[in-house]
Amino acid sequence: MTPPGPVTAPGRPDAPRETSPVNFGRVSFAHPAEVEFARLLDFYRVAWHYEPTSFPLGWDGDRVTEMFTPDFYLPEQDLYVELTTMKQSLIQRKHRKLRRIREVYPEINIVLLTRRDYYELLARFGYGAVEITSLPESDIERILYSPAEIAERVAALGAQISADYAGRSILLVGLLKGVTFFLADLARAITRPVAIDYLSVSALQHPGPGVDDESEVRFSRDADIDLSGQHVLLLEDIVNTGLTLDFVITKLWQRQPASLEMCVLFDKRERRLIETPVKYTGFTIPNAYVVGYGLDYQERYRNLPFLCVLKQDVFHREHGARLAEINGAK
Repeated sequence: MTPPGPVTAPGRPDAPRETSPVNFGRVSFAHPAEVEFARLLDFYRVAWHYEPTSFPLGWDGDRVTEMFTPDFYLPEQDLYVELTTMKQSLIQRKHRKLRRIREVYPEINIVLLTRRDYYELLARFGYGAVEITSLPESDIERILYSPAEIAERVAALGAQISADYAGRSILLVGLLKGVTFFLADLARAITRPVAIDYLSVSALQHPGPGVDDESEVRFSRDADIDLSGQHVLLLEDIVNTGLTLDFVITKLWQRQPASLEMCVLFDKRERRLIETPVKYTGFTIPNAYVVGYGLDYQERYRNLPFLCVLKQDVFHREHGARLAEINGAK
């Protein structure tokens, strides 16, 4: 006989649950390992359902004699996850059930997960094994935006910019260094003709007597393309006080572009000192030290695929290490 399809467990939501601790208490887990795994998924902002579907595996005529209910379903990955302990007998038993479910339901994606597999699983999703990027999980306070969320927002910005610049070509000017990843992804999401150039701004740390205010900030790398008559879109990874962006905008207007607009991926509104006319904003973020997706701490962590907040003790620990190094050299 042809086996019936999987059965949705009663009372389970049809839509993905919100990946937020506020909903965590609504689920009754059967085992502490499931609680741990759910918290790990929430940490990485991976949407999940707990035991949403039961799969019939055995029949006696029309009567179902055996059912299998995977622990988790990850809708964004279309993947079922079954957890197991380290007991070899239990692992073997679950392996047999997984072989059976793959025979009966070959279209189902399902994995058996042990504790040591957690990070490998996350890496498969594109969230990055944090040890590979040299940032231990213990140094991360929280993930603000996952790779999927960033990609979705950048694509939306690209669509909006393409519509706004219909019939025109665009000169994308990125402020180095943190804008590198954002500019590359956004440029590919824009359907208008684009040219690309870069600027880099640096500040003089200790201007001497008689040095005017304007010379405290300068272009350490200037654009190669003449901006005159161009439709310029200035790209910045993050805006804090607005001081740097205000300086750059003032200088670029002096070059007589046909138009000049600003696009910022991450905006720390709480730190704003000077209001700047930003037309396109990706995310408004809290006043915390963030790294990833181009943003760094002492030139590290730019290659993290997500945006995360560093714990305060990372700064304290590294500051203490530098002081010890200085004192040791004396």
